[in-house]
Amino acid sequence: MRSIDLAGVPVPVIGQGTWRMGEDPNHRRAEIAALQLGIDEGMTLIDTAEMYGEGGAERVVGEAIHGKRDQVFLVSKVYPHHASQKGIPRACEASLQRLGTDYIDLYLLHWRGQYPLEETVEAFERLREAGKIGRWGVSNFDVADLQELASPACATNQVLYNIQERGIEFDLLPWWRQHNLPLMAYCPIAQGGELLSSPTLKQIATRHEAAPAQVALAWVLRQDGVIAIPKAVTPEHIRLNAAAADLVLDKHDLDAIDRVFGPPQRKHRLAMV
Repeated sequence: MRSIDLAGVPVPVIGQGTWRMGEDPNHRRAEIAALQLGIDEGMTLIDTAEMYGEGGAERVVGEAIHGKRDQVFLVSKVYPHHASQKGIPRACEASLQRLGTDYIDLYLLHWRGQYPLEETVEAFERLREAGKIGRWGVSNFDVADLQELASPACATNQVLYNIQERGIEFDLLPWWRQHNLPLMAYCPIAQGGELLSSPTLKQIATRHEAAPAQVALAWVLRQDGVIAIPKAVTPEHIRLNAAAADLVLDKHDLDAIDRVFGPPQRKHRLAMV
């Protein structure tokens, strides 16, 4: 698995997302096994949030990494309505208990809320100084938000990015690249379905003896500085995701994708799910 520097640590370019995990007790065993298989396949970055399943996903992650904590780069996110000086330490402590660990490698503000960024940053820094988190960052921030934040201590920005949602290429991605910081792409294969049924993706996949989802991941990773965090539960999908790091799309492939899913020609409001 190729790696990239995130928060001063080499991490795989493909990690594991956990959105919608921890919501159904009947799926718990499969979700834990999926994350453990992903770790074995080299996808040792796991992204979660207190919002996912209202803590349920963090509990699933906690069980999955039991006995494997030193192998994992753990990312979690705090609700905006908890992002105050008093709220962040409480939220972080609750996440740590659910995750069964005493530190989170990277702690993100899930999206902007009511509290001033300065207050949130100060609370993050206190957590870092206390050893509760390694670094902090943000999620769903557009260029104007990042300019207002203006903090060199911010380690990353996690945003929606895939073949169907390319709005960040107009200004956010160039700005982020200029500042030489890694970007985390969530929903890198969109919601599956429609995108993976695209005749263009299917044709490219056939040429490379790959799956359409692997083409979608390779497309996100076609440029340096991007980390993809797809979610998968079945062993087949987990192994396909891990192998996608080795797939390289050529100019013919990229041009074909551009003809169907063209790059943005103007500024778009930052897309979120």
